[in-house]
Amino acid sequence: MSIVVTGATGHLGRLVIAGLLEKVPAAEVVAVVRDQEKAAGLAAQGVTLRVADYGDPATLKGAFAAGDRVLLISGSEVGRREAQHRAVVDAAAEAGVALLAYTGVLGGPAADFRLADEHKVTEQVILDSGLPYTFLRNGWYHENYTENLAPVLEHGAVVQSAGEGRLASASRADYAAAAVAVLTGEGHENAVYELSGDTAWSFAEYAAELSRQTGKEIVYSDVPAETHLTVLTGAGLPEPFAAILVDVDAAIGRGRLAGTSGTLSRLTGRPTTPLSDAIAVGLENVRG
Repeated sequence: MSIVVTGATGHLGRLVIAGLLEKVPAAEVVAVVRDQEKAAGLAAQGVTLRVADYGDPATLKGAFAAGDRVLLISGSEVGRREAQHRAVVDAAAEAGVALLAYTGVLGGPAADFRLADEHKVTEQVILDSGLPYTFLRNGWYHENYTENLAPVLEHGAVVQSAGEGRLASASRADYAAAAVAVLTGEGHENAVYELSGDTAWSFAEYAAELSRQTGKEIVYSDVPAETHLTVLTGAGLPEPFAAILVDVDAAIGRGRLAGTSGTLSRLTGRPTTPLSDAIAVGLENVRG
């Protein structure tokens, strides 16, 4: 049996591979990657590489083997993921893998924002495949906000359109640890895990923590959705993706990403990473 991680050179994938190498021999770990050169560091650690592309079903034919435990990390190409994920599921079913874990989105079928649409379709494709599955319904990442703090510091403002909505985010490392627990543990077949941070926070509280750590006044500027869209497109984001982010803010305002079930910390055996820690790392990166 091998443990196979797709999207293994991405932000989340690398963290999952690192966590697996702390638990199992490298010979049992397989990284599915698009670019073999980019994965040279994984190969050097003894990880087996299989080259495949979500967007090219033919390359996925040899990506999996009977008895594998597979983590399908959702693709990053919003709008193309339904077909891409279907190709991965088809290849996994044809190979007869023992478990297919999938990183979806918090709320699953109940999620009422556009970013969730492809995730909901993928979950149904997995159910229809008949494969043993685990749905890892990840909430929002701290890093969605803390990895690019330069504009916030430049303007002294956190610009969002989420009102007083609260967000129970966690770090990528937290979600990676949950995936590792499932891939290396037992009893996770046909389980659904709603994963989120231990503590929900508001953007006003986020701005206040930024102020505390920087010693500068950072305010929360809650703007109408149309204004938020203009800000994001003005910063260079394509309008379709910017519209999805504005739609997520509306969902945050409705409380759709505020749940604090504690499932993530129970799976990993430790509390989730505080937002303040992620802010500290983000500020350190900005300062170089």
